[in-house]
Amino acid sequence: MTNFSFRYATNPSDAKKYETNELRKQFLIENLFVENEIQLTYSMYDRLIVGGIMPVNKSLKLETIPYLKSENFLDRRELGIINVGGSGTVTVDGVEYDLQKKEALYVGQGSKEVIFSGSNGEQPLFYINSAPAHKKFPTKKIGKEEAEIIQLGEEKFANKRVLNKLIVNSIVETCQLQMGLTELLPGNVWNTMPAHTHNRRMEAYFYFDLESGQTISHFMGEPQNTRHIFLQNHQAVLSPEWSIHSGAGTSNYSFVWGMAGENLDYSDMDICAPNELK
Repeated sequence: MTNFSFRYATNPSDAKKYETNELRKQFLIENLFVENEIQLTYSMYDRLIVGGIMPVNKSLKLETIPYLKSENFLDRRELGIINVGGSGTVTVDGVEYDLQKKEALYVGQGSKEVIFSGSNGEQPLFYINSAPAHKKFPTKKIGKEEAEIIQLGEEKFANKRVLNKLIVNSIVETCQLQMGLTELLPGNVWNTMPAHTHNRRMEAYFYFDLESGQTISHFMGEPQNTRHIFLQNHQAVLSPEWSIHSGAGTSNYSFVWGMAGENLDYSDMDICAPNELK
């Protein structure tokens, strides 16, 4: 079963007027994982699709949705998958790819059949991003050994973290999609600080590995007019191109970042100094 919803893009001037409920309605994606279902949110921010897939006792096939007006989901799209649960299998046009936790798979435009399954009696949780694509690139698995790893932050600023680049142009060819995951070390809570914006692409953050009973405050908005959204484990938030995207948790956690837009240069960002945020 596939459930899907639609989100319009929001003007920053309008977002300034949003109270808590409206802010959450426009940007927060709450229920990504439901047993034996595919949950999809189609966003008008660079037409990124954010989704969660949880095959429990049956395989789940990625079907097209009405917004795409295409016979197959990937007729005009590319797909990034990161497993954030137990081991699982993704089958693309008959070829099986085993994904352990925190491993990724890029699926190129034009692939006809994508099937998600559990393996070894474990429970996978497949988090996906999909963006429009103009060219077919080969499907490729990015395991832990292929990831480009960067150590970031300092303990004195509570932001020491490990950034794992997975679906980026230095590792795999894509049209516009980029994905990776960042792990906060114990005792560290701040992500993406100093914060930044990038007018050439949007972003989505998906938070996981957060202890039960804890929370994360995700900060967004224009640098001089910020807002916050409290999130729980396994929830995601959309980040417009005009918005910062940063957060702090009541314990450490991990998160997946996914980007779509016209620029594949990871370092292309406009930094906002911490003491300049308002």
